[in-house]
Amino acid sequence: MAVQTFKATAHLQDGVKVITNSRQFELIIDEPKSLGGTDTGMNPVEVLLASLGACQSIVARVYAPKFEVKLDDFRVEVEGDLDLDGFFNKSDVRPGYSDIRYTFIIKTDSPKEKVEEFVRFLESKCPVGDTIANPVNVKLDRIIIEN
Repeated sequence: MAVQTFKATAHLQDGVKVITNSRQFELIIDEPKSLGGTDTGMNPVEVLLASLGACQSIVARVYAPKFEVKLDDFRVEVEGDLDLDGFFNKSDVRPGYSDIRYTFIIKTDSPKEKVEEFVRFLESKCPVGDTIANPVNVKLDRIIIEN
């Protein structure tokens, strides 16, 4: 299959509230009040964690039958450590996550060995996990100044 380009837009509103769009879908991203927002949505780093869990869940659904793993329920709990001093320019620590951890909660009567093999495969095929774990080219493409 050829490379597919996905697109999204982010439009800053009042304060730090942002309305994002991709295809016909809209997602409000904001900050909690403790970080200067109005708490009308997840913040960007929470969306990143949710994206990782959602991606792993989708990969699980797609590939479970190939590994003969019956998913009665599948849930991912994701958490990450972020030093806000990096964002607030109070120290030289990086502004992004230093560590991200996740737990799979799988309800199944499939044999443990099959589930473990399936999980190893799942981790290797999650596009969001791969993007977070490996360097990716991120660059500003252009600046458009409107009057």
